[in-house]
Amino acid sequence: MKQYSKHLYIATLSALAILLLLDYANLNFPVSITPAFALLAGLIFALIFGQPYPKFNKKMSKSLLQYSVVGLGFGMNLTSALASGKEGMTFTIISVAGTMIVGLVIGKYIFKLDKDTAYLISSGTAICGGSAIAAVGPVIKAKESSMTVALGTVFILNAVALFIFPYIGTSLGMTQQQFGTWAAIAIHDTSSVVGAGAAFGEEALKIATTIKLTRALWIIPLALVTSFIFKNDGKKVSVPMFIILFIVAMLINTYLLGDYPQIGKAVSGFAKKGLTLSLFFIGSSLSMDVLKQVGAKPFLLGVSLWVIISLGSLAYIL
Repeated sequence: MKQYSKHLYIATLSALAILLLLDYANLNFPVSITPAFALLAGLIFALIFGQPYPKFNKKMSKSLLQYSVVGLGFGMNLTSALASGKEGMTFTIISVAGTMIVGLVIGKYIFKLDKDTAYLISSGTAICGGSAIAAVGPVIKAKESSMTVALGTVFILNAVALFIFPYIGTSLGMTQQQFGTWAAIAIHDTSSVVGAGAAFGEEALKIATTIKLTRALWIIPLALVTSFIFKNDGKKVSVPMFIILFIVAMLINTYLLGDYPQIGKAVSGFAKKGLTLSLFFIGSSLSMDVLKQVGAKPFLLGVSLWVIISLGSLAYIL
């Protein structure tokens, strides 16, 4: 069975990659692979066959996503992106602080969770999902079990968000600006934010990516405050390199490739296909073991915070 799952994994991955390349080459192939489809394919594979290449899958899910986000920067104009992102900045500040406070309070007094788990889930919801959890975890000296539970909770909710957010946005008649802002604030991880934005529209993708990566910069002040709260100043936190490279890509596209828009369009188009493939890797990381480790209370805390920030940001935007 294990050998069979390895062969099937390679075959599935190869088929997705080929179909995405054909779509990128604009060969009018009858099958189009969407971000949601890639994520669903990964989820189904992992839940049925498990993950035959966990180390490779984990590395690719992170690396390919980050490379793809950098590539998206070549399709954005810095001035336009900053102008689009301003609308979400005020609520970003409010939501980050509010989510942390509410998460810690209800995590401790309602769900009776340990401080580390509640803090990690709140951090992941407030800023940028797994990246925030990975950054804050060492600062608070979190146990591996707490890290796994927090990451699993955020991962499950990310998968759900990628499917339901575009549908909700369409049902409510949201504009590209509104949906991009909402997705960046209410969805945890960069992968699902970009995936949902891409599913809704080109402009929504640009707005969602800009606001989300700006929001991710809050990892630094959060980690500094965290080290003070937990009285641990031995850990240093830095800005993720892919965020810096994303900004560099926007600068290059804005000031060096202005007369050659086809180059930026080609690179960003290829990056979108890379993003879609990365969602297969992310989806196939979810196993039954992860579902079992999460447990009811941490999951309910994650859902509660997610509902609060989703409805609150939706009310603010609309």
